[in-house]
Amino acid sequence: MSLLDKIDKNRLPAHVAIIMDGNGRWAKARGLGRGEGHREGVNAIRRVVEAASKASVQYLTLYAFSTENWNRPTEEVKGLMDLMVYAISRETPDLKKNGVRIRSIGDMDRLPAYARTALGECIRETAEGTGLTLVLALSYSSKWELSTAARNMAADVVKGVLEEEDIDEETFAGYLTTRDIPDPDLLIRTGGEQRMSNFLLWQCAYAEFYFTGTFWPDFGEDTLYEAIIEYQGRERRYGKTSDQIER
Repeated sequence: MSLLDKIDKNRLPAHVAIIMDGNGRWAKARGLGRGEGHREGVNAIRRVVEAASKASVQYLTLYAFSTENWNRPTEEVKGLMDLMVYAISRETPDLKKNGVRIRSIGDMDRLPAYARTALGECIRETAEGTGLTLVLALSYSSKWELSTAARNMAADVVKGVLEEEDIDEETFAGYLTTRDIPDPDLLIRTGGEQRMSNFLLWQCAYAEFYFTGTFWPDFGEDTLYEAIIEYQGRERRYGKTSDQIER
């Protein structure tokens, strides 16, 4: 029996988020440059998108480039932007054919114009997709998102669009970049690190965490399914007791 067959289709995580870590260390272990690790990481994205679609996952969010990543060497950042544009151009036809819809979250204004253009075209071309929604977190960080949401909310209070006493969790969530996306059920981090790294901090309040030592370029169908199977073996209580859940 394959791992896909072992997955309970009635208990799927609707939204899986992944911190893709380990490209550089994967390359270093093989005596290669970091760019080779990033290129192999793109191939891993394709495998995981296909696997998530086969498993009927509804949303897949990938932490592709953080606001902190802008602090990397200029040459590496440019290489990552070029690779993103190349990957988007290469993958858009297949994404469209397979019904995958592309979304993006993050500070898009910081992306170079050519990268924004390529991403925008891919989003438009896949907008009618009815299968998996692939969310790319680019130039994203939770602290940026939360501070921007608070600033926009405060501005609306000043303008009289929003009453201070009406602010609650639901209202605040409506100011986030993920306002029409369900919160992640499962957060996966590859590469052996066990931290959030400023990713979807609000949205992952009740997500199940799965950490693996597998570097991202080696992550694929079976490793994704192993994470989902472990997720399905956990009890999600949301503050309740086990007895309450069973009833």
